[in-house]
Amino acid sequence: MNKLILGLGGNEGNVLETFQKVEHLIKNNVGEILKHSSTYQTTAWGNTNQPDFLNKVIEVETNLTVQDCLKRVLEIEHKLGRVRTEQKWTARTIDIDILFYNDDILKQEDLVVPHPYLQERKFVLIPLHEIHPDFVHPSLNKTVHELYLDCNDTLEIKMVLKS
Repeated sequence: MNKLILGLGGNEGNVLETFQKVEHLIKNNVGEILKHSSTYQTTAWGNTNQPDFLNKVIEVETNLTVQDCLKRVLEIEHKLGRVRTEQKWTARTIDIDILFYNDDILKQEDLVVPHPYLQERKFVLIPLHEIHPDFVHPSLNKTVHELYLDCNDTLEIKMVLKS
């Protein structure tokens, strides 16, 4: 079995309800959810002229390849109303990012694992730290806890729903 760690985020519609739908679809199409973090609120990163985001992290046990996981999470995003555009950091109903797949390091045209920006974003590191503080980032060779301590992100993060 493979360990897949996903970051969930959204800032359009009822995001808490969307997260419930995502977790149901992940369970039915990707694998068993082993852990999930609390849900956190933060101002938008990158493009700040939009509503606040809600974010959480889940750990999934799957027998799928990383490419099959990517295909299925993209299908889930589409099913839940995500419209991808060329513009980055826009408002969205749901964003599902593959943060880690086992301790693999992949650099493909459509997928980079570990997620290339996770160490720069407290809205990812805080929920990730909640469920896996000792997980070692395979290319940076630092634990999630160390990455959190080193992170320069100054956006305010607030827990809105405890797991």
